[in-house]
Amino acid sequence: MIRFQNVSLARGIKPLLDGADLTLNPGDRIGLIGANGAGKSSLFGVLRGELHADQGSVDFPAKWRVSHVAQETPALDTPAIEYAIDGDTTLRALQRQLAQLESQPESADNGTRIAELHSALADADAYTVRSRAEQLLLGLGFTLAQMEQPVASFSGGWRMRLNLAQALMCPSDLLLLDEPTNHLDLDAILWLEDWLKRYEGTLLVISHDRDFLDGIVNVIVHIDERKLKRYSGNYSAFERQRAAQLILAQSAIEKQARARAHLESFITRFKAKATKARQAQSRMKALAKMEELAPLRAAAEFSFEFREPANAPNPLLVMEGVAAGYRSGEGTSAVEKTIVSGIDFSLQTGQRIGLLGVNGAGKSTLIKTIAGDLAPLHGTARTGKGLSIGYFAQHQVEMLRHDESPLWHLMHIAPDTREQELRNFLGSFNFNGDMVTSKIAPFSGGEKARLALALIVWQRPNLLLLDEPTNHLDLETREALTMALAQFEGTLLLVSHDRHLLRATTDQFIIVADGRLQPFDGDLDDYRDWLFKTRLAGKQEESAPLPTKAPTTQTAVPAPDRREQRKQEAEERQRLSVLKKPIETRIKRLEEQMAKCQTKKSDIDARLADSAIYDAANKEELKQLLADQAYCTRDLDQLEAEWLEQQEALEAIR
Repeated sequence: MIRFQNVSLARGIKPLLDGADLTLNPGDRIGLIGANGAGKSSLFGVLRGELHADQGSVDFPAKWRVSHVAQETPALDTPAIEYAIDGDTTLRALQRQLAQLESQPESADNGTRIAELHSALADADAYTVRSRAEQLLLGLGFTLAQMEQPVASFSGGWRMRLNLAQALMCPSDLLLLDEPTNHLDLDAILWLEDWLKRYEGTLLVISHDRDFLDGIVNVIVHIDERKLKRYSGNYSAFERQRAAQLILAQSAIEKQARARAHLESFITRFKAKATKARQAQSRMKALAKMEELAPLRAAAEFSFEFREPANAPNPLLVMEGVAAGYRSGEGTSAVEKTIVSGIDFSLQTGQRIGLLGVNGAGKSTLIKTIAGDLAPLHGTARTGKGLSIGYFAQHQVEMLRHDESPLWHLMHIAPDTREQELRNFLGSFNFNGDMVTSKIAPFSGGEKARLALALIVWQRPNLLLLDEPTNHLDLETREALTMALAQFEGTLLLVSHDRHLLRATTDQFIIVADGRLQPFDGDLDDYRDWLFKTRLAGKQEESAPLPTKAPTTQTAVPAPDRREQRKQEAEERQRLSVLKKPIETRIKRLEEQMAKCQTKKSDIDARLADSAIYDAANKEELKQLLADQAYCTRDLDQLEAEWLEQQEALEAIR
C-alpha cells in the first residue's frame, strides 16, 4: 500500500501539504483533485522520488515498478513504434544483453546465458511486443503509416501521445497519469478509458474531465486546506459527499456560534455577581476550551453567462455541395486537398449540435470553413443577414497577444466602450485588480482560455463555433462553461472531448466520417460502440456502419425545404411542451416556496445570533425561535427533495 504519514511539503515559500495523512490500497484507482496550485503535480513528484517531503514519510513497496508520462520528448529519428516500445525498459535491457552476447564468440557459458535470456524475453512477452505497441498507438490515434515515421516529425501534442504510449507499454505496479486527456480527442479518450479499466496495478490520475474520472476511479483524494482527504467512489460520489460535508460543517459552525453567544451572554451578565461568579468562571473556562471551527471558504464559484444575441436570422447558414479543405498556390499551379466533400448542411436558429469524428476526419476543417477562415473549395455557402459568429478555435489561446493585457484585448474589439465598463466585465470573469492591466504571458493556460471566452461573450454572437474549448480549463471553469452554454439562446456547434459538456449542452449529433458529413442517430454510448467496432475491423481509414436509420448519403441536418420532417418535429416539441408544462409550473412554485422559507430561516438565524435573545427576559421568544428554526429546516429539506424529484422528471422528458 501507499502511506502518507504526517507529510508536510512546500515549493519555495508556498506550503502545499501540512501534516497530511493518507492510506491507499493496492489496486485502488485514485483520482487526485484540487485547486490549481494545490500541489497535485508535486505529490506525483514525491511518488516518483524527484521531490522529498519536508516532514513525515511517504512509503510504498520498494519492489513496485512505477510508470509515468514524461513531459519532454526529444526530437529523435527513432520510428514512433520503436519509441513506444522503449517504454518497456526491462525488455529493452534484455534485448541489449542478448545482442551483446550473440556478438561474442560462442562458448558454453554464453550458450547457457543466451538460453536464459530467450526464456526471460518470452516471460516479458517480447514476441508480441510489436503487436501490443501497434494496438496502443492505433488506440491513441496513430495510423500504421505514422508508426514508422520518426519521432521528430510529430508536433508537440502528438509527441505527448507517444510519451503516454511509452508509459502504458511499461509493465508497472503504480501508474501515474497527470492530465492524460489534455492532448487527446474524444475517440482516443474513450479508448484510454477502456484500457485503464483493465489495468491491474494501482492507478493515480490527475484529470479535469469528470466523465473520465467517473469511468475509471473508485477513490477520490482531494487536496483541501493542505490536507489529503480520501473519499470512496468516483467523482460524482465525491461531489455528493463533499456537499453533505459542507452542509454539516455550516450547521456545526452555526450551532457553535449560538453556543458561544450564549456563554458570552451569561459571562457578561453574571461575572460581577457573587452568587453567580463560580458559574461564570466555569463558563469562561468552557469558552476558552471551545475549539473554534474554521469558517467555510467564502470564495464564490466562478460562473458567467452568454449575453442574449442582438438578432437571430433563420437560417443562419446554408451550404450546398461544399467541399472543405485546403488550397495552396495560385492560378493553374494551385493544389487542392479536399478533407470533407459533398456537404449539404444548414444551421437553424436554436440548434445545438455536437460534431463527432475520429482524429483527422476533418472536424476542425469543417468548423474553419463555417467560420470563414477557410473558403470552400467547391459549392456555395450562404449566410443569413445579421449572422454573428463567436469562434473558439482549437488553438485559440495561442492566438492571443501575450505581450498585452486582458483590458487591451477587450478594448481592441470594443474601442468605443467606457474603460470602467470593460473592467467590470472582465471582473465577472475573475480578472480583478492588477490582472486587468498585466501582460497575459505569465497567466496559466486556464486563465488565457477564460480570457478568450470573455472576448467571445462580449460580442454577443448568435452562432457559437467551439472547437475543443475545455483544453486548458479546470473542473470549476468547465462547469461554469457547461452552465453558460446550457442557457445560451443562440445556435451552437461544438467539438469537444468532454462528454459531460457534450451531453449537457447539445441535443443532436452529426459525424465527419469517410470524408463526408453524415447524421448520427445515437448518443455518446452508441458513438463509443461504433469507434470500437471500427478498431476491431482494423481499419482506421474506413468506418464501421453508422448507427443511423438515414442513408449515409443524405443531408447531415434537415434542409429548409423538408416540410414534413419540420412538421413532425414541431408536433414532437408540442407534445413535450404539454408534458413539461405542469412540471415546470410545480418547479417554479417550489422555488418560490424555498426562497420564502430560506428568507424566514435567515431572519431566525440572525435573531439567534444576537446575544440579547439569550437573556432570561427573552426565554419564551428564544424557545419559539428554536422551534420555528426546526420547522423551517424540515420544510426546506422537504421542498428541496421534491424539487430534485421534479427536476429528474423534467430531465427524463427532455
